[in-house]
Order: sequence, then C-alpha cells, then structure tokens
Amino acid sequence: MKLQPACVLFDLDGTLVDTAPDLAYAANQVRIEQGLQPLAVNDYRSSASGGARGMLKVALEIEPDNADYPALKDSFLQHYRSHLAHDSCLFPGVADMLQRLSRNGIRWGIVTNKVGSLTQPLLDALDLRQQAASIVCGDCTPNPKPAPDPILLAAQQSGFAVRDCIYVGDDLRDIQAGAAAGMRTVAAAWGYLGLHPNPHDWNADVVVDTPTELIEMIELRRAA
Repeated sequence: MKLQPACVLFDLDGTLVDTAPDLAYAANQVRIEQGLQPLAVNDYRSSASGGARGMLKVALEIEPDNADYPALKDSFLQHYRSHLAHDSCLFPGVADMLQRLSRNGIRWGIVTNKVGSLTQPLLDALDLRQQAASIVCGDCTPNPKPAPDPILLAAQQSGFAVRDCIYVGDDLRDIQAGAAAGMRTVAAAWGYLGLHPNPHDWNADVVVDTPTELIEMIELRRAA
C-alpha cells in the first residue's frame, strides 16, 4: 500500500505526546486524598489514553456508575489542569517527524478525545498549536472517537478530501474512527495501546513502531 498523503492527522495522548506522567500525577493526588499511596507511572501508562475514566479505574478501581465518581472525576481534573504540561513531552522522534512532514509540503493536524480546555493549553506549552492545520477536540463534535465525526471535521478544516489524508493513533478506537471515516489508518505501536495491546490485530492499513519509520515510509512513497 502506498502512503502519499497531503495531510496526516494524529491522535494526541500516546501518539504525539507522552502525557502519562501528568495524568498519573493527577490520579495519584486523588489516591492521596483517599488515604492511599501513589502508584508508579507505568501502572497508569496503558490506560493513559482513557482520560479521567481510565486513570480513575487504575487509581481506585472505580467506574462512572459509582455514586462517588463525579466528585472524584472533578478532583482528578482539577489536579490535572494544575499540572497539565509539567512532565508531558513529545515522544522521541515526533518533533523531527513533524518538521519533515512540513518540509515535504505535507500538512498535519490533531484529532483527540481530550476536551478543548485541556488540549489547547497543552499544545501551547509544547508549541504545537500554531503549526497544526486543524485541531479537533473531544467536545468539538457530538460524537467522539470511535465515531468518525471528529476525523471528518479535521479533514474539512484542513481543506483536504478524506482520500488525501491518513489518521495515526495508538488505540483501537483511533483505527476504528479512521476506518469509519473512510480514511487510511496507521497504528502507532510506540504509544499506550490501551485495552487491546497488539496493534497488528486492529486492522489498520499500516503498523509502525516509531515516528521515524512513519515519516520515512511517507517520504519514500512520495519519492517513488
């Protein structure tokens, strides 16, 4: 399969940015408030794409149907907002990948289930906001991923047809959303991988192990 996109759309948490340390911090603050000891960051990492729901399930083994969940979620979000970009950083190779995309005339954007009030300050802190051709957050459409709505909106904002874009993500729902939108999909095996840790089982069009592998694949195909 040839990858010759005019635009590459990316998931955020676990694909472009390693946000697990700051998410883990917030979850651990909730644990401390409950009289519990903090957990290691790695205990949270595979659930980091799941937002408050994923973090609180690891931290307290609690689900949204629990009567205490709303208050615990509010506490988690308060701690996370205050620590949003303290330890979060781009995954190795991501900065170079984005630069090389731009140098080759390929636009890129972000489609995330993270709400805008958390996404925009994080992107500002990492100097990504002004570079992106589109930014679609979890509250930009009525239905978040795995629905196709956010990805279709991102393609529209970027000014490209779906067939001219690819979507890259580290969770099964990313691949499901991209496929539902009719877009080619790439599984980012360097990410968190969520509840389905083998990306080769996700039916993505391509699985890549590193950002460098992705950009070299795109550049080689464009040059072919």
